[in-house]
Amino acid sequence: MQKIELKDSERQRVECWTRVMGYFRPVSHFNEGKKSEFEYRLWFKEERLKKPLKFCKN
Repeated sequence: MQKIELKDSERQRVECWTRVMGYFRPVSHFNEGKKSEFEYRLWFKEERLKKPLKFCKN
């Protein structure tokens, strides 16, 4: 595989979006407190349930 090398002038900034309070928002628009909180988030991969959920009957 050929390694691609770029100069800094050829690079493009990537915007990271995340879901906050039910809607998507760019991380660059977060205030300082929310940016700090974002750094401590844990990322996980949601897997399918092995057993069906049992719901309570009213």
